[in-house]
Amino acid sequence: MAAEGPAGDAPSRSKRADAQRNRETVLTAAAEVFVTSGVDAPIRRIAAQAGVGMATIYRHFPTRADLVTAVYQHQIEACAEAGPHLLAGADSPLDALRQWIDLFVDFLVTKHGLADALQSDNDRFAALHAYFLDRLLPVCAQLLDAAVESGDIRPGTQPYELMRGIGNLCIGRDNDPRYDPRRLIALLLQGLQHPRTT
Repeated sequence: MAAEGPAGDAPSRSKRADAQRNRETVLTAAAEVFVTSGVDAPIRRIAAQAGVGMATIYRHFPTRADLVTAVYQHQIEACAEAGPHLLAGADSPLDALRQWIDLFVDFLVTKHGLADALQSDNDRFAALHAYFLDRLLPVCAQLLDAAVESGDIRPGTQPYELMRGIGNLCIGRDNDPRYDPRRLIALLLQGLQHPRTT
């Protein structure tokens, strides 16, 4: 009888894996739809983008607030997890920092798509800002410290300052197609680097 347990668990594990894949697919699709259409976009549009039924979305996320919160947390986690991988695989700590900042900017673009919801009185959304800082500040600090230690960047820049500065440069992108925050962010990073002696 005991030997039947693992075999009996296999369909359950498979269902859990399918459910997790569906959840990830929904979160990715919702993030894309929120950027283009805002957080009030119809759920059916998100379902169509994800290639799932609306029932699947409601099973994972019973309310719109649940979905918005999950999208935000999912993107925070992706950005946080990317930092150490980039540091291990990039040609230099400065390259890793640049690549991470590029991901961070992508994240901020989605965040601006969620801005109205995040400014609501919902306590769940208020807690997201603290979660954002708790997860991303240490990653930014690790990348900055590595770039300073390698001699690529001058010491003294605080991770909060850098993230806040990048966030401020991203403001207004949605309203002005002529404005490219990435160009100014590249100049900001250039200003942090040690001047090259010739």
